[in-house]
Amino acid sequence: MIPLVLVHGFMGGSAQWQHQTEAFSRGRDVIALDLPGFGARNAEAAVASIRGFADDVIRQLDARGIGRFDLLGHSMGGMIVQQMIHQVPDRVRRLVLYGTGPRGRLPGRFETIAESKARAARDGVLASARRISATWFQDGTDAPGYPGCAAIAEQTGLAAFEGGLTAMDAWSGVDWLPDIAAATLVLWGDGDRTYQWPQVEQLWQDTAGAQLAVVPGCAHAVHLEKPELFNALVLDFLDA
Repeated sequence: MIPLVLVHGFMGGSAQWQHQTEAFSRGRDVIALDLPGFGARNAEAAVASIRGFADDVIRQLDARGIGRFDLLGHSMGGMIVQQMIHQVPDRVRRLVLYGTGPRGRLPGRFETIAESKARAARDGVLASARRISATWFQDGTDAPGYPGCAAIAEQTGLAAFEGGLTAMDAWSGVDWLPDIAAATLVLWGDGDRTYQWPQVEQLWQDTAGAQLAVVPGCAHAVHLEKPELFNALVLDFLDA
């Protein structure tokens, strides 16, 4: 069966996909990657463009000898996978755009990208990682998934923090949406404070034949807030 590639978002890491790798590995290979500057690769040089992150993921897959794959990207990772399908469209069978949008400026985000950079410079990345991670959950720091998620975010250095935000702020995939030919699922939590509905709606409406799944009572981390429901939605789409 074709492998599934999981691409994490800003201040994320491959370790955040534990609930998914366990569920999705029954019958398929699951490849959860770390991006340079984040997670298990946090000591590596920071990247400051979505194209740079996409090139890195493609290189990792090439090194593993993986030709065609299903692709799931979360948040900034959703921008990265949109960039990837623009670059290597024939290699992606099915695409999941999760908690993401086609514009890196993130209109309506809980705070602007400039504000996030300024607060990290003033308060430190550690405090910013904990504070921002809390916004990814409907119940904030009281959410069961928050401690583990925050621990991964805390591995981020200042250069990667600033580089990731710079990469998002400078990117747009709006013009490419009509060119996406792969079957696509747009998945979003209705309490997401990072990507507002207009971004999600544009993904859904401008990508031909895209399916939409809106999960109630979740914020930006549906895969950690309601993992069983998230997994069922994704598996139903991949196996259709």
